[in-house]
Amino acid sequence: MKWIRRIGALLGLLLLAAVVAAFVYSRQALPRTEGEVKLPGLRGELKIERDADGIPTIRAGNLHDVMFGLGVAHAQDRLWQLETHRRIGAGRLAEAFGPAALDNDRFLRALGVRRAAQAQWAHVQGESREALLGYAAGVNAAVQHLGQALPPEFLVLGVKPEAWSPADSLAWSIMMAWDLGGNWSTELLRLRLALKLDKPRIDQLLPPYPGERPLPTQDYTALYRGLKLAGTVAGSDTAAGALLAAAPESGIEGVGSNNWVLAGSRTATGKPLLANDPHLKLSAPALWYFARLEAPGYRVAGATLPGVPGVVLGQNEQVAWGYTNTGPDVQDLYLERVKPDDAEQYQTPDGWARFARWQETIAVRGQPPVTLTVRATRHGPVISDAGVADDVVGASGRQGYVLAMRWTALDAEPGLDQLGATLRMNRAASVAEFIEATRGWVAPMQNMVVADAQGHIGYIAPGRVPLRRVEHDLRGLAPAPGWDARYDWAGWLPFEALPQQRDPQRGYIATANQRIVASDYPHFLTSSWAPPFRQQRIEQMLDAKPRHSLADLQTQHADVRSLGAGPTLAWLLRARSDHPLAAAASKQLQGFDGAMAADRAAPLIYWAWLRRLTMGLLSDELGPLFERTFGGRSYFEAVDAILARNDAWWCDDKRTPAVESCAQQADAALRAALDELQAAQGPDPSAWRWGRAHMARAEHRPFSHVKALAPYFELRAPVGGDTYTVNVSRVNLKADRSTGELYLDEHGPSLRAVYDLAERANSGFMHSTGQSGIPWSPHYRRFLQSWVDVRYVPVWPREPASQLLTLRPQGGG
Repeated sequence: MKWIRRIGALLGLLLLAAVVAAFVYSRQALPRTEGEVKLPGLRGELKIERDADGIPTIRAGNLHDVMFGLGVAHAQDRLWQLETHRRIGAGRLAEAFGPAALDNDRFLRALGVRRAAQAQWAHVQGESREALLGYAAGVNAAVQHLGQALPPEFLVLGVKPEAWSPADSLAWSIMMAWDLGGNWSTELLRLRLALKLDKPRIDQLLPPYPGERPLPTQDYTALYRGLKLAGTVAGSDTAAGALLAAAPESGIEGVGSNNWVLAGSRTATGKPLLANDPHLKLSAPALWYFARLEAPGYRVAGATLPGVPGVVLGQNEQVAWGYTNTGPDVQDLYLERVKPDDAEQYQTPDGWARFARWQETIAVRGQPPVTLTVRATRHGPVISDAGVADDVVGASGRQGYVLAMRWTALDAEPGLDQLGATLRMNRAASVAEFIEATRGWVAPMQNMVVADAQGHIGYIAPGRVPLRRVEHDLRGLAPAPGWDARYDWAGWLPFEALPQQRDPQRGYIATANQRIVASDYPHFLTSSWAPPFRQQRIEQMLDAKPRHSLADLQTQHADVRSLGAGPTLAWLLRARSDHPLAAAASKQLQGFDGAMAADRAAPLIYWAWLRRLTMGLLSDELGPLFERTFGGRSYFEAVDAILARNDAWWCDDKRTPAVESCAQQADAALRAALDELQAAQGPDPSAWRWGRAHMARAEHRPFSHVKALAPYFELRAPVGGDTYTVNVSRVNLKADRSTGELYLDEHGPSLRAVYDLAERANSGFMHSTGQSGIPWSPHYRRFLQSWVDVRYVPVWPREPASQLLTLRPQGGG
């Protein structure tokens, strides 16, 4: 029996050792936040003070060192996030995540994000170069010399961090522009639709801005059929659906923002107030990291992006600012004709030219490396080399064409200095200085509202916007023949011609991704404005009283009244069903005015019905292409217009011998919705809750897709609102690929901020998770409930710092 006791004792000791090791690791993985450390790369003393919320105040004697400190803080709190950002920009996810990420890597290698970033770095000069070098040095010094254990993702995946470089920062900036620009995918969708529908039907499916007519263009359906693109791949509907998944998400509906700024004449303080909430993908940890940066001539606080130096959104001692996405058309696709007897050449207006070519080797976890040849034309990268357009041009351009992309964010030229613009904006002391500082901003084009302590407010939408020739008869809506010079860009919109205004008579400026220029504006910006529902609701609230307080802005941030529900809701209320729960469901809809409250059943019934109705109206015409695009697109505007016209062609289900009316489709959608909700939430509609289905989910890369790990890394909370409320919570109408859940909210207010220009101490902000990326840190989910409740923490510290880390140059005194 002694040997049994000895084995038991040994197992006990091993278990104790494992517990002790786990405890020690859990402590070592948290950042060092106190004491003194000497680090290489610093030029002078640097102090990082953290408050109770984990927000650092970074003080240094020069710009290089304050960005060094930001790099240190990002590496301490968000090292795995930095690693994923670096891998995304370089097209190296499959190396860590395996074959599931291979298509994504192929696309990013073909797009050439990392090549573009390296080319841009060659042109960076002055303080932008100092900031990027200081930031990279700080990240690397923290990883190599602070003695912090690697976050758990590195250990689970067996990955080690590589040295950070300035090109990694520039690549992540490009990816942020990618996230906010989806025109290319709409162009490709139009090309695919042109092989199935005529142009008037496409204009109905992808309608223009409310109250406007479709842009006049040539009949591109005839153009593409004349090029014999139709039916180039057997089963092209299925291929189109699968291939769209190869590219990383961009231009997802609901990725937008709100901002509004009030002059002192419209506020209780007599000084401006400003509110902002950018709507982006919710992630764990959050996309944003709050910080306060101080150096001589540079004092600013706000939201930073891990991977990039500087404050993107925030406030300095005199000025506050906020962004929304303008959504300009700065991406054009070109069909390039390949020379029939020499696949190394493509046609230009001046004859045949050779493709630029690169060999890419993609490491894949658990599998042999994959070699990929990628090309570029005079317009830009050949994205079809990644397989995203095989259904229309054939694999490797087998049908005689390839698809290239022209995109402003990939440009690398002397004088393009987006970080320099950011640093100048961080230092601006007035609205006029801020607007002037935006010269050099490239992408993404943003609606920037700004206010200063002197009482001025202003707006500008800076960015590199292409000019298209008068004879360009596709208007950037659909892929153009690359061999025809009339489709080439003809220069850039001058800075002075960009939309801008200062101190408007109405006393406020508000943007929510709606059309931001009048109909007589002489330049083409985009045809992809967001529906104006959020903008209209913001204006309703601002016009409801003569003056507003900071508390009023908070209430406005929390508003869940959806103006988008109005026209379609009338069809739901008229719908009839013999379903046993129809009467009880109808009772829940009584008095429903579009308020998407989490604790009510009506929003759930409305969205379940609208989802089923959309499927009934469009899936027969679009086939598998609908299955793939539905989710990224809701087709809400198309459905709204179909119902408004009572359009018999769209309402008829062409898969049945009968001719269905719109009313019959609305009735059938109600029955299907009630079946769905009964199965999901039980037989009592009074107990149904929108928030039970409409969960805000902050996704963790990659452990949200590992069932055993997701509960520890992913963050969730029930929320109200919908895609069209001021308090946005985008409704995903497609079942989640991992869990099968419907109506998840994965895009919403990635941060909220309110700024008081009368008293900076009153300014507040909040993002969706917490400052830390370590799941067991108290700062991993510290902000989540406050974010749900629309509360804020101070932008500027109100109490002495609770922790101080002093960093000095290695070898210094």
